[in-house]
Amino acid sequence: MPKQQSFTTWLQTHSKDRTAIGDLARDVSADPGWPSGKGLSGQRAYLEDLGAIPAAIDTLERAWEAYTAHRAAEDTRA
Repeated sequence: MPKQQSFTTWLQTHSKDRTAIGDLARDVSADPGWPSGKGLSGQRAYLEDLGAIPAAIDTLERAWEAYTAHRAAEDTRA
């Protein structure tokens, strides 16, 4: 079975989207300190520590939901 993409890798595939998730993807791609391996809670804490606006936190959570749905769909195809 192929290894599933990490959230950060999945998110970067949306960097050309003209959506809030696309904006987040571009910001993450440009941030050398992004905590890729910290999971949702670590990434949320990172954004909060940076003083991110609530809409950015909401976008991160919506992106995680979309990523989780993507992984579930991949699991059903495997």
